[in-house]
Amino acid sequence: MGKLVRISDSTINCEIVHRNIKYPRLEFKTGKLLLVLPIDHRDYNNLIEKHQDWIFKRSSEIVAALEKAQKKELNLKRTDEELKKSIYSIVDEVSSDLKININNIYFRKMKSKWGSCSPNKNLTINTLLKYLPENLIEYVIFHEMVHLIERKHNKLFWKFIATKFDNYEEKEKELFEYWFLIQKKI
Repeated sequence: MGKLVRISDSTINCEIVHRNIKYPRLEFKTGKLLLVLPIDHRDYNNLIEKHQDWIFKRSSEIVAALEKAQKKELNLKRTDEELKKSIYSIVDEVSSDLKININNIYFRKMKSKWGSCSPNKNLTINTLLKYLPENLIEYVIFHEMVHLIERKHNKLFWKFIATKFDNYEEKEKELFEYWFLIQKKI
């Protein structure tokens, strides 16, 4: 069910879905506000009101990211096969650097993240990476593989990231911008 939500002087597009969950949650993964509610939960207005500051902040960040993203170019020429070849090469290099082996690499279009790395050393790559510049693809692979050393995004994790990418905060911002650009254009 779609709905327009008014917060401050902004109108935000909102989708409401009911699922078999215990607690309601708010998501902004695709640039659109998604309210995921328990099956019997009907009072979404209180939830929106309670979290209006977060909704406004997140919406503003996405609008700003989209504005910055307009200056960026998507790589529309890279094929899935070229992406795979590049990923395997980057994984070999990072494996050597970090002294970590990956068991399997899987490729699929993911709805909310660039990649993931399981404790079983399986790397899953979002095929949308093919639209990014090579340096961001390298960053994503390194980021995911560091999760085999430190699972959480804590100080130790970011310390490992900084050993190769001292500008990781800028890389994270760029990924955020590209994410919403791809959502709009692809």
